Amino acid sequence: MGAQVTKDETQLLIGGSWVDAGDGTYDIINPATEEVVGQAPNASVDDARAAAAAAAAAFPAWAATPVEERLSLLKKAAAAIRSRNDQLVPLVIAETGATASVGSRMQVPISADRFDRYARDIRHVQERALPPVATAATPLAPGGLVSALAYRQPVGVVAAIASYNFPLTNMAGKVAPALAMGNTVVIKPAPQDPLAVVELARVLDEVGFPPGVVNLVNCQGPEPAAVLTSTPDVDMVSFTGSTAVGQRIAAAGAPTMKRLLMELGGKGAAVVFPDADLKAAITAIGSTWAFHSGQICTAPTRAVVHRSVFDQVVEGLTAFAGRLTVGDPTARETVVGPVISAAQQQRILGYIESGRAEGEVVVGGGRPDHLSTGFYVEPTLVVGPNSMTAAREEIFGPVVVAIPFDDDEEGVAIANDSEFGLYDYVFSADTARAFAVAKRLRAGHVGINTAQRNMDAPFGGFKMSGIGRDGGDYGLEAYSELQSIIWAG
Repeated sequence: MGAQVTKDETQLLIGGSWVDAGDGTYDIINPATEEVVGQAPNASVDDARAAAAAAAAAFPAWAATPVEERLSLLKKAAAAIRSRNDQLVPLVIAETGATASVGSRMQVPISADRFDRYARDIRHVQERALPPVATAATPLAPGGLVSALAYRQPVGVVAAIASYNFPLTNMAGKVAPALAMGNTVVIKPAPQDPLAVVELARVLDEVGFPPGVVNLVNCQGPEPAAVLTSTPDVDMVSFTGSTAVGQRIAAAGAPTMKRLLMELGGKGAAVVFPDADLKAAITAIGSTWAFHSGQICTAPTRAVVHRSVFDQVVEGLTAFAGRLTVGDPTARETVVGPVISAAQQQRILGYIESGRAEGEVVVGGGRPDHLSTGFYVEPTLVVGPNSMTAAREEIFGPVVVAIPFDDDEEGVAIANDSEFGLYDYVFSADTARAFAVAKRLRAGHVGINTAQRNMDAPFGGFKMSGIGRDGGDYGLEAYSELQSIIWAG
């Protein structure tokens, strides 16, 4: 096990000042060692109200700040994050349990990249001239040519509430486009691993964002966060997390008509046809285990496989799981680290037991025998029908369910038979067939013969997987209100 990383944070950023959290601090636990990484600030309800009010007070001036000045600060933030890479990576690994590969490649560098991405000129998104329309006279106005401009205004105050799996990356994907568009923000990290996000807030403060433009509220319990979803001082909630919490946020924000951007649960189907490159399909499905221990909402957690190649895929996945090194996330050879907490570990093991009762566990199924400390779960493959609990609910851990189908119609039906619709996959050598199937899948994103993403493509979910889209220029649109400006002549 690598050297113990410790970091204590006791303060929140509110209105440009670092202040002691109203409810003291709480422990952050390393998922691999079960040791204390450090202290995190525990905001009170009054802290959350003060942060929202500070953001509201700062909004008019920040929205009026020239675009070039706003984007220059984003560029400085990207450089500052990169300059702290060597300090941030060990901290992220310690508090999230991410492997060295995931922590060093997908957590800190991607966060800096997202600030760079939104430091580009935004005016091609902000303004769009419409063709003039010849209009007849009405009782309201004389006739003539009437012109229009579709103009994107900032929404106002954005509460950015991030997930625990990629705390820095996810938060950067919210904060950078929101700030670029002229919004002010209240940053709310996940309670399990907020320490690196506190450092992000410190970076944004130090590079010169004006007081109140960036605020930080972190808390262990739900009450301060609930303030951000209901106070009139917050205009929009951008949330990544479970569908159940997303439903509560939507209900809390309804009385004040909060704008919502929600990336919620996923139960991705990988539809594998008989002519597919089975090695590629198995590798993509196996990424559920290999990429952050299955703690990713876009993972292909349901392998929906044609019966003619079903046994081959199950055998391939079984062998794939057996080659994965589970253990110390700081070790170079480790591929599967721990899950975030003891509670999540027990939740995942409960789903595996339901799979054992409703189907068959063909590999894994428990915690690794050689690891008595840490919140580990073996890479697990369950075989059975799509009606299994393990096939219906988001597990958010290293568990894959394999389900057979007999023809195209059944494969599409099984893939769509889910309350979720975030990210699906199609594997077939016939790309025209794969393309046609992709357009029938009720998911916001479909990968054809790949598990890669295009970061400029719109990202979000159908059904219970969320509301809205971000990514690339769509992220700028997400944090704006569309205004029409009309004139005659």
